[in-house]
Amino acid sequence: MKIVRKKANPSGINEETDPIASSRIPIIIWLWLVAIATLILQTMSAPILVPSIFFVTAMLIHTMLYWEVNKIIQRSKLLYILLQAGLIYGSAMLMPDGMPAVLIGLIPVLIGQTFAIYYETAKIVLVAFVLYLLFCTVTLFTRSGTDVALLILLLLMMIVVVVSYAVLFYRQVNARVRTLTFLHELEKAHQKVEELTLTSERQRMARDLHDTLAQGLAGIIMQLEAVDEHMNRGSFPRAHEIIRSSMGQARQTLADARKAIDDLRTKATPAITFGEAIQEQTLRFQQATGIKVVLDGNAPSFISKVGMEHVLHILSESLMNIARHAQATSVTIHMTMEKEDFHLIIRDNGRGFSVDRIGKQSGHYGLIGMNERARLIGGNIEIESGKQGTTILFRVPLEKGEI
Repeated sequence: MKIVRKKANPSGINEETDPIASSRIPIIIWLWLVAIATLILQTMSAPILVPSIFFVTAMLIHTMLYWEVNKIIQRSKLLYILLQAGLIYGSAMLMPDGMPAVLIGLIPVLIGQTFAIYYETAKIVLVAFVLYLLFCTVTLFTRSGTDVALLILLLLMMIVVVVSYAVLFYRQVNARVRTLTFLHELEKAHQKVEELTLTSERQRMARDLHDTLAQGLAGIIMQLEAVDEHMNRGSFPRAHEIIRSSMGQARQTLADARKAIDDLRTKATPAITFGEAIQEQTLRFQQATGIKVVLDGNAPSFISKVGMEHVLHILSESLMNIARHAQATSVTIHMTMEKEDFHLIIRDNGRGFSVDRIGKQSGHYGLIGMNERARLIGGNIEIESGKQGTTILFRVPLEKGEI
């Protein structure tokens, strides 16, 4: 049987998880019950004062060894066993008529304690055999007649009882150690989950802020810049038309911000379909920027609310990047199903950019957010860019009718 023990901490011995420390007090109580019984037997037979004083002193030393057992076995386990065995047999010699009580009462206790000192069955059996052999030898030299067989049999029975109790006791201690260890590991895992949840929540908030407030405000700024340009040219009707469009964009941005705050992912499904949402988004983009948009293909009807939200945000970010950086005059959006994957391809005829610089510039988090959203629904994004324009391929698997 393997005994699990924790190392003693600097503040002291852990009584709850150390099997030796847990058994000290019961053993010491039993020790003094045996000592009192021995003194009574010796006094009733033939009182001896000086040996009795030495016997009590030996029991005090015995008690001290039991109390400091952890410190001693850290230095030498064999030394502890030898000291205790020497005290047991030495104190027994001091009390001739009380000898059986000392030996039968304390030898099984020492054998039981070896379960928590040695973790190997062979060593435990060896200690028990040596102690029992010594008892038989002492009994044969100091006793005669039927008392010898009776005492030898009685000690054997005591050893069986104490060893059985020791096995049960140390198993309970080990079970408590394993439970406490499990609870400690569970607490650490819970803390780790909280840290990961907090990190995930921060990333989600960053994406939502970028995809609602940042994109919305950027769109409004571009529209106001167009208004300023038209007013400088004297094209007031067109400027008024863009202002009205900006007002609608501002309202939509406010609605998106409220949606992000309220976390409507857990609420009812959208009132419009995925295809209608894409058409509405591309129409707003075309009206706000004047860039021609060609929408090709059919959007899948079987898409989850969460998947739809992420795809629309990826499309919105792609279009916003085209409006702000590409200097493009046309955009093509192609949707297709290939086997079990949904492909969304966004092409522009702009000036392109360096793909190697993606995610390396401070303050430019749109592409990072796109990749995070793709990863959350099991998809991936590939970007190709050059002088002829930029192509963004977003691929996501559709499993069992939903993203």
